[in-house]
Amino acid sequence: MGKKLFVGSLAWATDSSGLRAAFERFGDIEEAQVISDRETGRSRGFGFVTFTEDGSTQTAISEMNGSELDGRPIVVNEARDQAPRGGGGGGGGGGGYRGGGGGGGGGRRERW
Repeated sequence: MGKKLFVGSLAWATDSSGLRAAFERFGDIEEAQVISDRETGRSRGFGFVTFTEDGSTQTAISEMNGSELDGRPIVVNEARDQAPRGGGGGGGGGGGYRGGGGGGGGGRRERW
């Protein structure tokens, strides 16, 4: 089992220090982070807790999953590695006709 936990269904008021405080009794914490929206800075309602020792995670999951934190029942499970995302794609096709005039001829071409 890994050292990193996913914590979901967090109250909007829960911050990283509150998250850390809730999990400290299970072992030394390397990092506790509530993920926030890049544009608004508001919590996205989930975060991660990373312990320094592997053994702390199972106890934390069994005791904290479904418990209340800041008035909301939270979801706690082992964090999974993020699936690699594509290269961001390219821009759209741009559509429309660039050069204007179209080749004459009309009609459909038969395919053989």
